Amino acid sequence: MTTAFHLLQDPRKNKGTAFTKEERDKHGLNGLLPNVIETLDTQVLRATAQVDEFEKPINKYIYLMQLLEINETLFFKTVMSNPAKYLPLVYTPTVGEACEAFGHIMRSPRGLYISIKDKHRIKEILQNWYDKDVRFAVVTDGERILGLGDLGVCGMGIPIGKLCLYTTCAGVPPELTLPITLDVGTNNKKFLDDPLYPGLRQRRVGGQEYDDFVFEFVHAIKEVFPKICIQWEDFRGDEAIEIMHKYDDVLCSFNDDIEGTAAVATGGLLAACHYSGKALTDQKFLFLGAGAAATGIANLLALKMQLIGASKEEAFSRFFMFDINGLLTTNRKDLQDFQLPFAKDLEDNRNFADAIMQIKPTAIIGVSTVGGAFNEQVVSNMAQLNERPIIFPYSNPTSHAECSAEQAITWTKGKCIFASGSPFAPVNYKGKTFVPGQGNNVYIFPAMGLAIYATEAKKVTDKMFIVAAEALATQVTREHFEKGLIYPPINTILEVSVNIAIRIADEIFDSNLAGVPRPSNLEQFIRSKMYQPMYK
Repeated sequence: MTTAFHLLQDPRKNKGTAFTKEERDKHGLNGLLPNVIETLDTQVLRATAQVDEFEKPINKYIYLMQLLEINETLFFKTVMSNPAKYLPLVYTPTVGEACEAFGHIMRSPRGLYISIKDKHRIKEILQNWYDKDVRFAVVTDGERILGLGDLGVCGMGIPIGKLCLYTTCAGVPPELTLPITLDVGTNNKKFLDDPLYPGLRQRRVGGQEYDDFVFEFVHAIKEVFPKICIQWEDFRGDEAIEIMHKYDDVLCSFNDDIEGTAAVATGGLLAACHYSGKALTDQKFLFLGAGAAATGIANLLALKMQLIGASKEEAFSRFFMFDINGLLTTNRKDLQDFQLPFAKDLEDNRNFADAIMQIKPTAIIGVSTVGGAFNEQVVSNMAQLNERPIIFPYSNPTSHAECSAEQAITWTKGKCIFASGSPFAPVNYKGKTFVPGQGNNVYIFPAMGLAIYATEAKKVTDKMFIVAAEALATQVTREHFEKGLIYPPINTILEVSVNIAIRIADEIFDSNLAGVPRPSNLEQFIRSKMYQPMYK
C-alpha cells in the first residue's frame, strides 16, 4: 500500500497541493497539505515566481533541480511553459557553472555513478536502478565537459541536463532516461584537493584498464537494458571517436559532441545557403579547432555534399582546419589519423587572421573553446572577402565563445550570418535588431531520441543525422532569416522536434532499422509516444 509519506516523497507521484479531495481521503493526506486544491497551472505560477526571486542563474538552476527531485510533473510543466527562459538555466550556459560547483551544490544524487573500482560489479549496479525499461542513457566520463576540461564526476550535470531536454524538447518520457557517470578519477588538482569533491580521489585511469572498463560497461548495459540507446557525452576527442566507432554495431548509440554538433551545424548552414543564395558546394569552410567536433561537422557536411552530387575529393577540398599549432598541412607530423583527410598541401601558417586571407573561406566555425579567438581582425578579414560572411563561434559556455554576437555584427557592419553555441541577447545595430541564432544541439538529440524511442531503432546512422539537419533547415523561414536567425525560435522547440523526429523515423523505417512495424500514420504514431506533463 502506498502511504501518504511515500506519495509526498515520490517525485513522479507527488502532486503537492493538486491532490484532489478524493485522493486526500484515500491516501490519508488530509492535514498534511494546505486545504486549497490547486491546478497544475497555478502551481506553475508559484514556481515561476519563486525562480524569478533569484538573481543569479546558478541559484535558479539549484531551485529547478530541487523542484525536479520533489515534483517531476511540475518541473517539466514549468520548463516547457517557456523554453527560451528555462533552457539556458537547465542547460547551457548555466550548466557549465553548475558542473564546476557540482560537489558544493548537490542536494540529492541523481542517476548512476559507476566507479572503475566496481569494474566487475557493473551489471549489479545497473540492476539497482529502479526503472527496468530504460531506453536512453547519457553517459560521460567527465574529461571534456563543455569547454571547461576535466571535471570528473562533477560532469554529471551534463547527463542530467541533457536528459531533461529529451523530455522538455521532444516529449521523451522521463522514466525511460538514465544519466550515468563513469568515474575513472580526475586530473583536476583543484577537485582532488576539495573535501567536497564527490568522486574518486585519484588521477584518471587510461590505457587498457580504461578500455576494458568501458567494454564491460557497454556489454553490461546492453544485457540489463536490451532496448537502450547510449548518447556518449564529453569524452576526450580521440577516445570519443574510438568509442563511437568501436561500439557502433554493438548497440544503438551516438556521440552528441561529434554527430549532434555536426547535424545542428549542417542544419544551420543549409538554411544559410538557402536564404543567401550560395550553394553548399560553393562554400569554403575554415575551422578554428581540429578535434572531434570540427572533423565531425566537416565529415557530415562532406557527406551531404556527396549526396547532392559532389565527388568525395571535391567535397573534402572545401574544408580547412586550424589548431593550436596552426593550419593543418601535409607538412605536419603531429596530426592524428582522424585529422589527416583535412590536411592540405599548403604553406604552414600559425596566424588565424592571415590564414583567412590565404584560404579565403566563406565561413569560419569556432570549436576551439578559446574565448575571443575571433578578434576584430579575424572578423574584419571575413567581411572584406565576403558579402555575407558566415561566422559560427560554436564553443560554449559563453565565456569560451570565439566572439559575441554584438562583435560579429558590429565588425561586419551587419552583414554576417551568425550563429553561436551559447545564447546571446538581441543586438541593435544602426536601428535594426538582430536576433542571434544559437546552434544548440538541443535541435537534434531530443528529436533523435524521440524517433529512436518510437521506432525502437537498432542503430543510429549518418543518414539519420543528415535527415535531421535537413528537417531542421526547412523550419527556418524567410522572416526568421531577415531577423538574423538561421534556426527556428527556441520557444517552438517542441513542434520543431516533432517534425524532425517524423523525418528521422521515416528514414529508420526506410532503412529497415526499426524494431516495430511501420504505422499507417507516422505523425500520429510519433505524437502518441510523447510525454505530457499532467497529473494522472
